[in-house]
Amino acid sequence: MRIGIIGATGMAGSAVFREAVTRGHETVALVRDSAKAADVLGATARITERDAFALTAEDLAGFDVVVNAVGTTPDQAYLHVELARHLVQCAGANRPRLVFILGAGSLMTGADKHLFIEDLRKTPGAREWIAIPEHQLLELGYLRTVSHVQWVGVSPQASFTPGEATTPVLGRDELLYASDGTSHTTSGTLAVALLNEIERPRHRNTRFTVGDA
Repeated sequence: MRIGIIGATGMAGSAVFREAVTRGHETVALVRDSAKAADVLGATARITERDAFALTAEDLAGFDVVVNAVGTTPDQAYLHVELARHLVQCAGANRPRLVFILGAGSLMTGADKHLFIEDLRKTPGAREWIAIPEHQLLELGYLRTVSHVQWVGVSPQASFTPGEATTPVLGRDELLYASDGTSHTTSGTLAVALLNEIERPRHRNTRFTVGDA
């Protein structure tokens, strides 16, 4: 498959890029800074220098799958929703399939099944960064209104950190806990689960979640 990865220099995007290349897919990093991408991904990486908002319907039609792994600073968190809208507007009904890496704030937790974002808002210092998970929640809300293009979202767990892959554990809308009793996902685990989904689709126009075993 031909896979485009927007935000391929970030923690999630670079892990997904490497996993896709390892599996033999024609993988292209869609980035704003090609020099940075070459440093992060290697000199042999296929790189297209393009701002995500400059991507067109013609650009996207050249891919089987486009992964949105863009991260933002808190002051630009609104771009999560705006970029999702832009990609949906550019995508065709059958190609490409859009994949969105979302946050954990939209997952449910506790006996009352409240949104995890409610716990995050109570975290000391949350004002400094809470805009990111809040807008990722809005992004998922928008995607759930979309039925005319193929998309899938994936959420990591409460702690999302760089690391090697473990055995992915999948869920739908609830926070998952690993064997050590905590909720976490490594970038490697997410990349494996995401490529598994790309190669053997099990979710259509919905979100699933992945955690470490």
